[in-house]
Amino acid sequence: MTGTDARRDLVARAGRRTGAGPAAPAVWSRDFGLFFVARAVARLGDTMLPVALAAGLLEHGYGVGAVGLAMASTAAAFAGLVVFGGVIADRFSTRRLMIGADLVRLVAQSLAAGLFFAGQVVLWQICVIGVVNGVAGAVFQPGVASTVPRLATDVQGANGAVRIAESAAQLAGPAVAGLLVGFASPGGVFAAHAATYAVSALCLLLLRLPPLPEGARTTGPGLRAFRADLVEGWREFRSRTWLWGVIAVWCVYMIAVWGPTVPLVATEVVQQHGPRAYGLVNSALGAGTVVGGLLALRLRPRRMLRAGAFALFAFFGFPAAVGAGLGVPAMAAGAAVAGAGLSFWGVMWATSVQTQVPSDVLNRIHAYDVAGSLAMMPVGQALAGPAAGALGADHVLLVSAATSLAVAAALLAVPAIRGLVRADGQAHTH
Repeated sequence: MTGTDARRDLVARAGRRTGAGPAAPAVWSRDFGLFFVARAVARLGDTMLPVALAAGLLEHGYGVGAVGLAMASTAAAFAGLVVFGGVIADRFSTRRLMIGADLVRLVAQSLAAGLFFAGQVVLWQICVIGVVNGVAGAVFQPGVASTVPRLATDVQGANGAVRIAESAAQLAGPAVAGLLVGFASPGGVFAAHAATYAVSALCLLLLRLPPLPEGARTTGPGLRAFRADLVEGWREFRSRTWLWGVIAVWCVYMIAVWGPTVPLVATEVVQQHGPRAYGLVNSALGAGTVVGGLLALRLRPRRMLRAGAFALFAFFGFPAAVGAGLGVPAMAAGAAVAGAGLSFWGVMWATSVQTQVPSDVLNRIHAYDVAGSLAMMPVGQALAGPAAGALGADHVLLVSAATSLAVAAALLAVPAIRGLVRADGQAHTH
């Protein structure tokens, strides 16, 4: 962090604590509670969607490829446009943008529910709805990063709480969707998904965000100013070695570790032990992420990225247990430990970005972070099949396990990453 950046960050903090009204609470308040509910409910809906798409499209005669295409339409639109969403979020009211994005997705998913209820399901229409959802998500997501530090002074604690809520929702979402499909129809899942966006929009509407410090938001009109904001965001991103260094390493992680692990673990566990065992392993992974969030509420390391990188070593046990053909209890244990490590890293990373980056470019930086993190995941997923065909799925998972150790070591090997000192003054264990 340069001297100028440090001064700007201090001004931003001072604005939140003094110039923008009364000091924000450490974590819990009426407004953070509303944001917490909005994130938890929206995450619950998002984890219901894959079940709804799979059940609905298969029921109407489409194959697995159609399900993948429908999911990819949302992911591609989101990944391709989130950087531009970051620029928009730094220029306008993030709360209004997030509410607008939720309302767009409410309408889109209500339309999808209507199509499934009527039995008039056409793949291209579902894909168009997916693209609309992806665009709305690209506008929504950048604002999340800048909202947390405006609602709580204990940014790490707030991120830990949100991570716990999202993890719990991720555990419950597929089960709720399965019940709705069984007792109602896929259309009922889409209707419930639409309702989650309505709840999120209502919570954000009731939210009172303190104003940003004067001059923190870019207001210049026109395409040239928009382009200049985009370039400035890239310049700010590139100027921080710890930031782009993590993203560069994370691209390798997505290609060689997370991308292959998700589909290959599903395939191997289902084929060897059945879908019930996969559900157990997946639930263990989700439970581990809750534990990681709880640990992040308590542990306050002075060098957050170093601590998070050490936690990432725990991910090794998940793909290694499945690749080695161990029993279901061992795979579930590996998944739980991996989820805890990954979740703890996530809180350390999010808090570092939110406290080290000046508020006037935070949404753009977060957008570059999200885009860089997501861009390589489809590559890893696409390579998983051919690699498994050539080497065997078990060998690919073992390579992914070894690579996860190399990734954590690479993060620790970069001085700018391991030596980054937290900026919020809340070191040590609480």
